[in-house]
Amino acid sequence: MPVKQPAPADLEPIERASRDEISALQVQRLRWSLQHAYDHVPHYRKAFDDKGVHPSDLKTLSDLAKFPFTTKSDLRANYPFGMFAVPRSQVVRVHASSGTTGKPTVVGYTRGDIERWADLGARSIRAAGGRPGDMVHVAYGYGLFTGGLGAHYAAERLGCTVIPMSGGQTEKQVQLIEDFKPDIIMVTPSYMQVIIDEFRRQGKDPRSMSLSVGIFGAEPWTEEMRREIENAAGIDAVDIYGLSEVMGPGVANECVESKDGPVIWEDHFYPEIIDPQTGEVLPDGSEGELVFTTLTKEALPVIRYRTRDLTRLLPPTSRSMRRIGKIVGRSDDMLIIRGVNMFPTQVEEIVLQQGQLTGHYQLVVTREDHLDRVQVRCEIQPAHADADRAAIAQELQHRIKTLIGVSTTVEVGDPDSIERSLGKARRVIDQRPK
Repeated sequence: MPVKQPAPADLEPIERASRDEISALQVQRLRWSLQHAYDHVPHYRKAFDDKGVHPSDLKTLSDLAKFPFTTKSDLRANYPFGMFAVPRSQVVRVHASSGTTGKPTVVGYTRGDIERWADLGARSIRAAGGRPGDMVHVAYGYGLFTGGLGAHYAAERLGCTVIPMSGGQTEKQVQLIEDFKPDIIMVTPSYMQVIIDEFRRQGKDPRSMSLSVGIFGAEPWTEEMRREIENAAGIDAVDIYGLSEVMGPGVANECVESKDGPVIWEDHFYPEIIDPQTGEVLPDGSEGELVFTTLTKEALPVIRYRTRDLTRLLPPTSRSMRRIGKIVGRSDDMLIIRGVNMFPTQVEEIVLQQGQLTGHYQLVVTREDHLDRVQVRCEIQPAHADADRAAIAQELQHRIKTLIGVSTTVEVGDPDSIERSLGKARRVIDQRPK
């Protein structure tokens, strides 16, 4: 399908800069960010002092490895505003995580932070093929979650027309897509599947949508899901990456002309890949945990924040900055089943390769007689409702055992039997005793 190739004039100078120019800017901004955090956040002053390092110790980029990590538990321990580096009166907006596993992590933004976020979001949409005047349907949730407002401000900054639909009301999503004819949709990939299903439920062809680009993020998704969505809806599916603790959507974004992994906007975020067990910095190309240090954040600078996302740093292609590979999972989402590491995305890829199944699935984990057991719940496509579900389940069970190494039971349910998410999909139901 055709993609919008950027003209050189469309790119900012930093998107065409040399590696030396980018590195020099990063050193300069890292020194400022470390000093800013040390001077204004008691947590960082103590953490640096306990580690025996000072901001002035950073001479080269590799010196960042001397500094301590920041974790989600650090943010929770300083709830709500203890990690802010500016007076609360200078914070113009607050976002927060859902807090489903404890206190939420709270993020603050100065006016300058909001402006930079909008600029980087606009850069991200442009990389995905968006242009001024395009109509953008935002189906990320609005509110404390950064997705909706982050996408909204980004699209407005680029000069687009925004449809602030938010999540839910799937029938209305379809109606507005048909009536308003947007060019771009920004939503989680799992909810895009729900929208596609609703088109089909209404007897309509999803490929008849006006959309040309989908910008999908907020949860890991596979190349198989990309192909399924692109084929079903006739669009380019592009990956956006972000997390509220670092900024929100727009920390990195794929370029539509290459679709080979999100480009990290390295002029504002310094990435590292570490061994999740030892904390050792790994060379580019190695798989490990992604760590970010913010370079320009005023209200909430974060130093070496452990994202828990497992990926690789890849060399530049469409832009001058490095890319991240597809997120293979999260170190805290990894299931260890009888000694074998298993990620939900591995199962997703296998499910999507079975043409008679929809892309919706869940993993139910239980413990019987001291052994962990996994049930894979998936659902048949309506067009194949009369297929031999036992045979499909047996084939899926065999492929999971062969490719992942975990024995499972598989249940192939009726169409629409898997719960639909209005935002991030709930892929794992862990019923093991705590």
